[in-house]
Amino acid sequence: MTITRFAAYLALPLLALLQGGCASNPATGGTNVVLMSESQEIKIGREAHEKMMEEGAAYPDQALQDYVNRVGQKLAATSDRPDIEYYFTVINSEQINAFALPGGYIYINRGLMVYLDNEEELAAVLAHEIGHVTARHAVRQKTATTTNSILAQLAYVTTGSADLAQASNMYGTSLVRGYGREMELEADGEGAEYLHNAGYDPNALLDVIGVLKDQETYQRARAKAAGRQPQSYHGLYATHPRNDKRLQQVIRTAADLEPRYDLVPPDAEEWRKYTEGLAYGQSSAAAEREEDRYYHNKLGFTFKVPEGWSVQRGSRAITISADDGSGRLTLTLQRYNKGTSPSIFLSEQVKAPDLMQSEPLVLEGLTGHTGVAPDNSGNRRVAMAYRGSLAYLFQGESTGGDFTALDQDFLTVIQSFRPIKPTEREPENRQTMVWVQAEPGDTMASIARGVRVSDAENKLRLMNGYYPKGEPRAGDWIKTVKTER
Repeated sequence: MTITRFAAYLALPLLALLQGGCASNPATGGTNVVLMSESQEIKIGREAHEKMMEEGAAYPDQALQDYVNRVGQKLAATSDRPDIEYYFTVINSEQINAFALPGGYIYINRGLMVYLDNEEELAAVLAHEIGHVTARHAVRQKTATTTNSILAQLAYVTTGSADLAQASNMYGTSLVRGYGREMELEADGEGAEYLHNAGYDPNALLDVIGVLKDQETYQRARAKAAGRQPQSYHGLYATHPRNDKRLQQVIRTAADLEPRYDLVPPDAEEWRKYTEGLAYGQSSAAAEREEDRYYHNKLGFTFKVPEGWSVQRGSRAITISADDGSGRLTLTLQRYNKGTSPSIFLSEQVKAPDLMQSEPLVLEGLTGHTGVAPDNSGNRRVAMAYRGSLAYLFQGESTGGDFTALDQDFLTVIQSFRPIKPTEREPENRQTMVWVQAEPGDTMASIARGVRVSDAENKLRLMNGYYPKGEPRAGDWIKTVKTER
């Protein structure tokens, strides 16, 4: 689905944003100007979430997803809007961020989880985002400009862009920046209360802010050393200084609530168990692939291989051949002029001006044309699908078998052709986060020596809360990075 089509897909429910109205804020109890009903809010969040999941935005580790959802649901049950359904998802992005869509859809990037030390810090991030949902911050924006901004960014995030990581970060960044200092503080206050109610320490909010401020300090130091301007961080908690007096008061207020003695503290071993092997940096998780499909990692496409057929990859073409030698289908890459219609382009490429069974070809994320080209030696199934300035050209022919029977297999390959999803892409030199225990005499420098990451010592310090200085004690659990070839 193109960005334009997806924008149109969301346009009708988003028009409700322009209608305006007043409603009680479930988190604060006050009355706020809101720009959509609760049912509309939930519908928009659900539609965007479904599209993101279709495009492979979720990190492919079900055990980790279930764990994060369990923590989130415990917090949501204590919130001011416990009657709506909440969804918590880890996004397969290395960007350090978290964000929420309207209606209870909350996301944390795996890139942020690498830097969290325990379940309480995870809970602090999720509680902050729940606070945005319960206070209805996404629907308390007051202008059509904001509406259009949300629409455009939502389309960009959820249409399978080339860089999903950057897209998800952009959406989270824009929403957080758009809320402003007062709404951020309001989300902190709600989040601190939910943390307390669920049995977590509200001071975990300050710990997460410390993690992110260390990132800012590091990036400024790197920029200065390279003689360039530092990039400002505008993501989660961007508006908070370390010594934010108002935030500290908010947390103290939550901490003064009646304590709960019936809850067991989070298990540190459980946190290590679920985060062990988390993809680091630009690495993706191990590819999730179907056995009956062929995947071309470099060119980024995949198609089904019919039973009894095999794929041979050459320098100029990919050939899908029947094992009994009855037929073959070749796939080549051609330059495509967008000024030429797919049907004319196909006819010119296969030198068949009068195609039989000529019809448009609509694939997942691609457009093209197909038909049967009559030849003196027999018919050929031909098809093309284009992506940008490149066209994928298929030509299937009988080499001894019945064309009509073979044509069903040709169409199986052609109609299943689509771009690879992020979760299907096979990583090169995949890197993962692993836990190790410090030995006597270990330092961050000595642990970093075997890590194949640029500026490894400082990166490990940031991951473990030792930036810019400090050393582990023997027996301490340390996060490091493992490279798999």
